Amino acid sequence: MAEAAEGLTLGGPGAARTDHLGEDGYVRIEDVSKDFDGFLAVDDVTLSIRKGEIFALLGGSGCGKSTLLRMVAGFEKPSLGAIYLDGQPMVGLPPYRRPANMMFQSYALFPHMTVEQNVAFGLQQERMPRDEIARRVEEMLALVQMARFAKRKPHQLSGGQQQRVALARSLAKGPKLLLLDEPMGALDKKLRSQMQLELADIIERQGVTCIMVTHDQEEAMTMAHRIAIMDQGRIRQVGSPDEIYEQPNSRFTAGFIGSVNLIEGRIKDDEKDHITIVSPDIEGQIYVGHGVTGYEDMEVALAIRPEKVRIHRDEPEQLCNKAKGIIEDIAYFGSHSVYHVKLPSGKKVLVNAINARRWASENFTWNDEVWISWGDQAGVVLTA
Repeated sequence: MAEAAEGLTLGGPGAARTDHLGEDGYVRIEDVSKDFDGFLAVDDVTLSIRKGEIFALLGGSGCGKSTLLRMVAGFEKPSLGAIYLDGQPMVGLPPYRRPANMMFQSYALFPHMTVEQNVAFGLQQERMPRDEIARRVEEMLALVQMARFAKRKPHQLSGGQQQRVALARSLAKGPKLLLLDEPMGALDKKLRSQMQLELADIIERQGVTCIMVTHDQEEAMTMAHRIAIMDQGRIRQVGSPDEIYEQPNSRFTAGFIGSVNLIEGRIKDDEKDHITIVSPDIEGQIYVGHGVTGYEDMEVALAIRPEKVRIHRDEPEQLCNKAKGIIEDIAYFGSHSVYHVKLPSGKKVLVNAINARRWASENFTWNDEVWISWGDQAGVVLTA
Protein backbone atom coordinates (compact mmCIF):
# COMPACT_ATOMS: atom_id res chain seq x y z
CA MET A 1 0.00 0.00 0.00
CA ALA A 2 1.04 3.63 -0.51
CA GLU A 3 3.41 5.11 2.03
CA ALA A 4 1.70 7.40 4.55
CA ALA A 5 2.57 11.08 4.54
CA GLU A 6 4.54 12.36 7.51
CA GLY A 7 2.28 13.18 10.43
CA LEU A 8 -0.77 11.38 9.01
CA THR A 9 -3.13 9.59 11.36
CA LEU A 10 -3.66 6.02 10.24
CA GLY A 11 -6.75 5.53 12.32
CA GLY A 12 -8.96 4.09 9.59
CA PRO A 13 -12.63 5.01 9.09
CA GLY A 14 -13.75 8.25 10.70
CA ALA A 15 -10.25 9.73 10.87
CA ALA A 16 -10.18 13.36 11.98
CA ARG A 17 -9.75 16.08 9.39
CA THR A 18 -6.30 17.62 9.36
CA ASP A 19 -7.29 20.90 7.69
CA HIS A 20 -7.60 24.02 9.83
CA LEU A 21 -10.41 25.66 7.87
CA GLY A 22 -13.99 25.87 9.06
CA GLU A 23 -17.02 25.93 6.81
CA ASP A 24 -17.71 29.56 7.60
CA GLY A 25 -14.63 31.78 7.88
CA TYR A 26 -16.10 34.47 10.13
CA VAL A 27 -12.68 34.89 11.75
CA ARG A 28 -9.80 34.15 9.39
CA ILE A 29 -6.18 33.95 10.50
CA GLU A 30 -4.03 33.56 7.40
CA ASP A 31 -0.32 32.65 7.44
CA VAL A 32 0.27 34.58 10.66
CA SER A 33 3.71 34.62 12.30
CA LYS A 34 5.13 36.62 15.18
CA ASP A 35 8.87 37.09 15.66
CA PHE A 36 10.27 38.51 18.92
CA ASP A 37 13.91 39.39 18.20
CA GLY A 38 14.63 36.10 16.46
CA PHE A 39 12.27 33.96 18.56
CA LEU A 40 9.32 32.72 16.49
CA ALA A 41 6.46 32.70 19.00
CA VAL A 42 3.80 32.02 16.34
CA ASP A 43 4.88 30.17 13.20
CA ASP A 44 2.75 30.40 10.04
CA VAL A 45 -0.67 29.79 11.62
CA THR A 46 -3.79 29.54 9.46
CA LEU A 47 -7.20 29.10 11.09
CA SER A 48 -10.82 29.72 10.15
CA ILE A 49 -13.43 30.10 12.88
CA ARG A 50 -17.16 29.88 12.30
CA LYS A 51 -19.71 32.46 13.34
CA GLY A 52 -21.20 31.67 16.77
CA GLU A 53 -18.49 29.12 17.54
CA ILE A 54 -16.58 28.76 20.81
CA PHE A 55 -13.06 27.97 19.63
CA ALA A 56 -10.28 27.02 22.03
CA LEU A 57 -6.54 27.49 21.60
CA LEU A 58 -5.07 24.78 23.82
CA GLY A 59 -1.43 24.23 24.66
CA GLY A 60 1.28 24.36 27.28
CA SER A 61 3.12 27.44 28.50
CA GLY A 62 5.10 29.17 25.76
CA CYS A 63 3.33 27.43 22.86
CA GLY A 64 2.18 30.73 21.31
CA LYS A 65 -1.53 30.61 22.09
CA SER A 66 -1.68 33.86 24.11
CA THR A 67 0.47 35.69 21.55
CA LEU A 68 -1.94 34.60 18.81
CA LEU A 69 -4.92 35.80 20.87
CA ARG A 70 -3.23 39.17 21.50
CA MET A 71 -2.67 39.59 17.76
CA VAL A 72 -6.38 38.99 17.14
CA ALA A 73 -7.18 41.54 19.88
CA GLY A 74 -4.73 44.10 18.47
CA PHE A 75 -2.29 44.19 21.39
CA GLU A 76 0.42 42.65 19.20
CA LYS A 77 1.05 43.15 15.49
CA PRO A 78 1.83 40.12 13.32
CA SER A 79 5.28 39.99 11.75
CA LEU A 80 3.65 38.30 8.75
CA GLY A 81 0.12 37.37 7.71
CA ALA A 82 -3.41 38.73 7.87
CA ILE A 83 -6.38 38.58 10.25
CA TYR A 84 -9.99 39.16 9.17
CA LEU A 85 -13.18 39.51 11.20
CA ASP A 86 -16.42 39.26 9.26
CA GLY A 87 -14.52 40.09 6.09
CA GLN A 88 -12.85 43.19 7.57
CA PRO A 89 -9.03 43.26 7.82
CA MET A 90 -7.88 43.73 11.43
CA VAL A 91 -4.11 44.16 11.12
CA GLY A 92 -3.27 47.84 11.62
CA LEU A 93 -6.45 48.62 13.57
CA PRO A 94 -5.88 49.55 17.24
CA PRO A 95 -7.73 47.42 19.82
CA TYR A 96 -10.41 50.05 20.49
CA ARG A 97 -11.30 50.15 16.78
CA ARG A 98 -11.87 46.43 16.53
CA PRO A 99 -15.37 44.92 17.06
CA ALA A 100 -13.91 42.58 19.67
CA ASN A 101 -13.68 42.58 23.45
CA MET A 102 -11.18 40.71 25.59
CA MET A 103 -11.78 39.27 29.05
CA PHE A 104 -8.49 38.91 30.91
CA GLN A 105 -7.54 36.24 33.42
CA SER A 106 -7.34 38.86 36.18
CA TYR A 107 -10.78 40.23 35.10
CA ALA A 108 -9.30 43.79 35.28
CA LEU A 109 -12.33 45.23 37.07
CA PHE A 110 -12.03 48.82 38.30
CA PRO A 111 -11.85 48.49 42.11
CA HIS A 112 -13.30 51.97 42.82
CA MET A 113 -16.41 51.35 40.67
CA THR A 114 -19.52 49.40 41.49
CA VAL A 115 -20.60 46.37 39.48
CA GLU A 116 -23.00 48.39 37.34
CA GLN A 117 -20.41 51.13 36.80
CA ASN A 118 -17.90 48.55 35.63
CA VAL A 119 -20.37 47.13 33.12
CA ALA A 120 -21.37 50.63 31.96
CA PHE A 121 -17.81 51.88 31.46
CA GLY A 122 -17.34 50.78 27.85
CA LEU A 123 -20.78 52.03 26.88
CA GLN A 124 -20.02 55.43 28.36
CA GLN A 125 -16.80 55.59 26.34
CA GLU A 126 -18.96 55.05 23.25
CA ARG A 127 -21.12 58.03 24.38
CA MET A 128 -24.33 56.04 24.30
CA PRO A 129 -27.48 57.77 25.65
CA ARG A 130 -27.83 57.42 29.42
CA ASP A 131 -31.16 55.56 29.29
CA GLU A 132 -29.75 53.14 26.70
CA ILE A 133 -26.73 52.49 28.94
CA ALA A 134 -29.00 51.79 31.92
CA ARG A 135 -31.11 49.40 29.85
CA ARG A 136 -28.09 47.55 28.53
CA VAL A 137 -26.42 47.27 31.96
CA GLU A 138 -29.62 45.89 33.45
CA GLU A 139 -29.88 43.37 30.61
CA MET A 140 -26.28 42.21 31.01
CA LEU A 141 -26.46 41.87 34.79
CA ALA A 142 -29.66 39.82 34.45
CA LEU A 143 -27.92 37.62 31.87
CA VAL A 144 -25.08 36.77 34.28
CA GLN A 145 -27.38 36.67 37.35
CA MET A 146 -25.65 39.59 39.07
CA ALA A 147 -28.48 42.17 39.18
CA ARG A 148 -28.77 42.02 42.98
CA PHE A 149 -25.07 42.83 43.33
CA ALA A 150 -25.21 45.93 41.12
CA LYS A 151 -24.18 48.34 43.90
CA ARG A 152 -21.32 46.24 45.25
CA LYS A 153 -17.66 46.78 44.46
CA PRO A 154 -15.35 44.05 43.15
CA HIS A 155 -13.67 43.34 46.50
CA GLN A 156 -17.10 42.47 47.93
CA LEU A 157 -17.58 39.68 45.38
CA SER A 158 -16.34 36.10 45.15
CA GLY A 159 -14.06 34.99 42.31
CA GLY A 160 -16.96 33.48 40.39
CA GLN A 161 -19.04 36.64 40.79
CA GLN A 162 -16.15 38.81 39.60
CA GLN A 163 -15.86 36.59 36.55
CA ARG A 164 -19.56 37.09 35.75
CA VAL A 165 -19.15 40.87 36.01
CA ALA A 166 -16.12 40.80 33.72
CA LEU A 167 -18.11 38.73 31.21
CA ALA A 168 -21.06 41.13 31.39
CA ARG A 169 -18.72 44.07 30.74
CA SER A 170 -17.15 42.25 27.78
CA LEU A 171 -20.56 41.50 26.24
CA ALA A 172 -22.20 44.87 26.98
CA LYS A 173 -21.06 46.55 23.76
CA GLY A 174 -22.33 43.64 21.66
CA PRO A 175 -18.95 42.66 20.18
CA LYS A 176 -18.70 40.49 17.10
CA LEU A 177 -15.90 38.58 18.78
CA LEU A 178 -15.25 37.72 22.43
CA LEU A 179 -11.69 36.85 23.44
CA LEU A 180 -11.08 34.93 26.68
CA ASP A 181 -7.56 34.66 28.12
CA GLU A 182 -7.42 31.76 30.63
CA PRO A 183 -10.95 32.64 31.83
CA MET A 184 -10.96 30.15 34.74
CA GLY A 185 -7.37 30.61 35.86
CA ALA A 186 -8.23 32.50 39.06
CA LEU A 187 -10.88 30.03 40.28
CA ASP A 188 -10.56 26.93 42.44
CA LYS A 189 -11.19 23.54 40.83
CA LYS A 190 -14.76 23.00 42.02
CA LEU A 191 -15.92 26.49 41.04
CA ARG A 192 -14.01 26.22 37.76
CA SER A 193 -15.94 23.09 36.80
CA GLN A 194 -19.25 24.80 37.59
CA MET A 195 -18.38 28.01 35.75
CA GLN A 196 -17.21 26.24 32.59
CA LEU A 197 -20.74 25.14 31.72
CA GLU A 198 -22.28 28.39 32.94
CA LEU A 199 -19.93 30.56 30.90
CA ALA A 200 -20.38 28.48 27.74
CA ASP A 201 -24.16 28.65 28.13
CA ILE A 202 -24.14 32.46 28.44
CA ILE A 203 -21.89 32.85 25.40
CA GLU A 204 -24.05 30.51 23.31
CA ARG A 205 -27.25 32.32 24.33
CA GLN A 206 -25.73 35.61 23.19
CA GLY A 207 -24.70 34.04 19.89
CA VAL A 208 -21.29 35.73 20.01
CA THR A 209 -18.25 34.16 18.36
CA CYS A 210 -15.61 33.35 20.96
CA ILE A 211 -11.91 32.46 20.93
CA MET A 212 -10.55 31.26 24.26
CA VAL A 213 -7.00 30.49 25.34
CA THR A 214 -6.41 27.82 27.96
CA HIS A 215 -3.85 25.27 29.10
CA ASP A 216 -6.59 23.29 30.86
CA GLN A 217 -7.69 20.27 28.79
CA GLU A 218 -10.93 19.81 30.74
CA GLU A 219 -11.85 23.45 30.20
CA ALA A 220 -11.32 23.22 26.45
CA MET A 221 -13.14 19.89 26.16
CA THR A 222 -16.10 21.17 28.19
CA MET A 223 -16.57 24.62 26.65
CA ALA A 224 -15.35 24.55 23.05
CA HIS A 225 -17.06 23.42 19.86
CA ARG A 226 -13.63 22.97 18.30
CA ILE A 227 -10.08 22.94 19.64
CA ALA A 228 -6.73 23.84 18.09
CA ILE A 229 -3.77 22.24 19.85
CA MET A 230 -0.65 24.41 19.66
CA ASP A 231 2.98 23.48 20.19
CA GLN A 232 6.08 25.61 19.54
CA GLY A 233 4.07 28.24 17.72
CA ARG A 234 2.35 25.85 15.33
CA ILE A 235 -1.07 24.22 15.10
CA ARG A 236 -0.72 20.48 15.61
CA GLN A 237 -4.37 19.47 15.19
CA VAL A 238 -7.81 21.06 14.90
CA GLY A 239 -11.07 19.26 15.60
CA SER A 240 -14.06 18.80 17.86
CA PRO A 241 -13.30 17.56 21.39
CA ASP A 242 -14.23 13.98 20.52
CA GLU A 243 -12.18 14.08 17.30
CA ILE A 244 -9.12 15.33 19.16
CA TYR A 245 -9.53 12.71 21.89
CA GLU A 246 -10.56 9.68 19.84
CA GLN A 247 -8.60 10.37 16.65
CA PRO A 248 -5.31 12.13 17.49
CA ASN A 249 -3.03 12.69 14.52
CA SER A 250 0.31 12.27 16.34
CA ARG A 251 1.95 10.93 19.46
CA PHE A 252 2.16 14.50 20.76
CA THR A 253 -1.58 15.15 20.45
CA ALA A 254 -2.48 11.73 21.85
CA GLY A 255 -0.28 12.34 24.88
CA PHE A 256 -1.35 15.95 25.39
CA ILE A 257 -5.08 15.26 25.63
CA GLY A 258 -5.96 12.92 28.48
CA SER A 259 -4.02 9.75 29.30
CA VAL A 260 -2.92 7.30 26.64
CA ASN A 261 -1.01 4.04 26.26
CA LEU A 262 1.44 4.18 23.34
CA ILE A 263 2.60 0.75 22.17
CA GLU A 264 5.49 1.09 19.74
CA GLY A 265 5.97 -1.51 17.02
CA ARG A 266 5.94 -2.17 13.29
CA ILE A 267 3.37 -3.44 10.82
CA LYS A 268 3.72 -7.17 10.15
CA ASP A 269 0.67 -7.96 7.98
CA ASP A 270 -0.86 -5.18 5.90
CA GLU A 271 -4.28 -6.17 4.56
CA LYS A 272 -7.21 -4.16 3.24
CA ASP A 273 -9.49 -4.88 6.21
CA HIS A 274 -6.91 -5.30 9.00
CA ILE A 275 -3.27 -5.06 10.02
CA THR A 276 -1.15 -6.84 12.59
CA ILE A 277 1.58 -5.19 14.62
CA VAL A 278 4.52 -6.75 16.41
CA SER A 279 5.93 -4.90 19.40
CA PRO A 280 8.76 -5.49 21.88
CA ASP A 281 6.32 -4.28 24.55
CA ILE A 282 3.77 -7.09 24.02
CA GLU A 283 4.59 -10.80 23.78
CA GLY A 284 1.61 -11.68 21.62
CA GLN A 285 0.37 -10.26 18.34
CA ILE A 286 -1.58 -6.99 18.05
CA TYR A 287 -4.55 -7.08 15.68
CA VAL A 288 -6.15 -3.87 14.34
CA GLY A 289 -9.56 -4.46 12.77
CA HIS A 290 -9.25 -2.07 9.83
CA GLY A 291 -6.78 -1.21 7.12
CA VAL A 292 -4.45 1.77 7.16
CA THR A 293 -2.49 3.78 4.61
CA GLY A 294 0.81 2.15 5.43
CA TYR A 295 3.14 -0.64 4.44
CA GLU A 296 4.71 -3.76 5.88
CA ASP A 297 7.55 -3.19 8.36
CA MET A 298 6.48 0.44 8.82
CA GLU A 299 7.20 1.78 12.32
CA VAL A 300 3.99 2.86 14.07
CA ALA A 301 2.52 3.40 17.52
CA LEU A 302 -0.82 2.06 18.68
CA ALA A 303 -2.53 4.63 20.92
CA ILE A 304 -5.10 3.16 23.32
CA ARG A 305 -6.98 5.18 25.93
CA PRO A 306 -6.98 3.59 29.43
CA GLU A 307 -10.79 3.28 29.53
CA LYS A 308 -10.65 1.07 26.41
CA VAL A 309 -8.36 -1.46 28.11
CA ARG A 310 -10.00 -4.24 30.15
CA ILE A 311 -8.49 -5.93 33.19
CA HIS A 312 -9.07 -9.60 34.11
CA ARG A 313 -8.02 -12.13 36.74
CA ASP A 314 -7.89 -14.97 34.23
CA GLU A 315 -6.50 -15.10 30.71
CA PRO A 316 -9.05 -13.89 28.12
CA GLU A 317 -10.09 -16.36 25.41
CA GLN A 318 -9.21 -13.97 22.56
CA LEU A 319 -6.08 -14.85 20.58
CA CYS A 320 -4.65 -11.35 20.11
CA ASN A 321 -4.55 -8.02 21.94
CA LYS A 322 -3.81 -9.33 25.41
CA ALA A 323 -0.92 -9.39 27.87
CA LYS A 324 -0.13 -10.60 31.37
CA GLY A 325 1.19 -8.26 34.05
CA ILE A 326 1.30 -7.20 37.69
CA ILE A 327 -0.52 -4.27 39.27
CA GLU A 328 2.26 -1.95 40.40
CA ASP A 329 0.22 1.15 41.34
CA ILE A 330 -3.41 2.14 41.81
CA ALA A 331 -4.89 5.63 41.62
CA TYR A 332 -8.30 5.72 43.31
CA PHE A 333 -10.75 8.42 42.11
CA GLY A 334 -13.94 7.23 43.78
CA SER A 335 -16.05 6.55 40.70
CA HIS A 336 -13.16 4.77 38.99
CA SER A 337 -9.64 3.53 39.58
CA VAL A 338 -6.62 3.68 37.32
CA TYR A 339 -4.45 0.56 37.50
CA HIS A 340 -0.78 0.73 36.47
CA VAL A 341 -0.05 -2.72 35.10
CA LYS A 342 3.60 -3.64 34.53
CA LEU A 343 4.20 -6.14 31.73
CA PRO A 344 7.15 -8.60 31.57
CA SER A 345 8.81 -6.28 29.02
CA GLY A 346 8.81 -3.48 31.61
CA LYS A 347 6.12 -1.57 29.73
CA LYS A 348 3.46 0.00 31.99
CA VAL A 349 -0.14 0.07 30.77
CA LEU A 350 -2.85 2.22 32.35
CA VAL A 351 -6.29 0.68 32.79
CA ASN A 352 -9.25 2.84 33.76
CA ALA A 353 -11.93 0.69 35.46
CA ILE A 354 -15.29 1.79 36.91
CA ASN A 355 -15.73 0.98 40.60
CA ALA A 356 -19.10 -0.77 40.41
CA ARG A 357 -18.60 -2.46 43.79
CA ARG A 358 -18.68 -0.54 47.05
CA TRP A 359 -15.00 -1.25 47.76
CA ALA A 360 -12.60 -1.03 44.83
CA SER A 361 -10.13 -3.31 46.61
CA GLU A 362 -12.62 -6.18 46.20
CA ASN A 363 -11.76 -6.13 42.49
CA PHE A 364 -7.98 -5.82 42.34
CA THR A 365 -5.20 -4.61 44.60
CA TRP A 366 -1.45 -4.02 44.56
CA ASN A 367 0.81 -6.83 43.26
CA ASP A 368 -2.11 -8.84 41.84
CA GLU A 369 -1.24 -10.85 38.74
CA VAL A 370 -3.74 -9.85 36.05
CA TRP A 371 -4.42 -9.95 32.34
CA ILE A 372 -5.24 -6.95 30.19
CA SER A 373 -6.99 -6.95 26.81
CA TRP A 374 -8.52 -4.57 24.28
CA GLY A 375 -10.74 -4.78 21.20
CA ASP A 376 -9.50 -4.61 17.62
CA GLN A 377 -11.13 -1.17 17.17
CA ALA A 378 -9.92 0.27 20.47
CA GLY A 379 -6.70 1.88 19.26
CA VAL A 380 -5.51 4.46 16.76
CA VAL A 381 -2.43 3.75 14.65
CA LEU A 382 -0.02 6.71 14.53
CA THR A 383 3.12 7.44 12.53
CA ALA A 384 4.05 10.91 13.83
